Amino acid sequence: MAGPAPVINVAETCVGTRALGPGLRSVVWVQGCPFRCRGCVAPDWIPFREARRVAPDELADELLADPDVTGLTLSGGEPMEQAAGLADLVRAARAKRDLSVICFTGYRRAELAGRAEAAALLAEVDVLIDGRYVASRNDDRGLRGSANQRVHHLTNRLAGAADELAGGPRRAEVRVRGGEALLVGVPPRALSEGFARAREGTASGPGGGTGGGEGFTGTVREGTSGEESR
Repeated sequence: MAGPAPVINVAETCVGTRALGPGLRSVVWVQGCPFRCRGCVAPDWIPFREARRVAPDELADELLADPDVTGLTLSGGEPMEQAAGLADLVRAARAKRDLSVICFTGYRRAELAGRAEAAALLAEVDVLIDGRYVASRNDDRGLRGSANQRVHHLTNRLAGAADELAGGPRRAEVRVRGGEALLVGVPPRALSEGFARAREGTASGPGGGTGGGEGFTGTVREGTSGEESR
């Protein structure tokens, strides 16, 4: 007898961004990560605790709310810890629209060998960016958080964007939602460091801010790539 359908434990989503891959994309960040990389700027997403539990087909509808979205980016947290649910998500989304898929993971690709659920997700992924984030090797280039990470083209779908993904200029967007500000993308190193200082209380007020502490009111959260988030 088949087990219950997987449900995805979602930390955050963003519909319609150009900061995490080619074209207009929607992003899902999952809750929970087994790695505690030094310099992680999204510590709230490390604990394996319940955040927002969403069925894959329901999440697909949410991420495709913008009809111009042409791709999905999977991040976290650690996507491979929720690989079965994310594989279902991609299949559900692709049943509605032709999409490219980028996935970040702190695991090396070789470390995923023999994991059936990870293999099922990788079968749906066009580009995999793998490896732990190493703050001292942050070279301020591409969607890689640090130079030790690798960009694997599992299909040819995004081959034309290879230079952009591995070494292009970084982009970041700030989304303000009520009392919260979400920084989306793999930000330039100086911005990432300023955002981290704001989280530690450098900026005044109940929230934090970017750069030298010019604040957003409310809670400041960062929704970067999975590699920058670890």
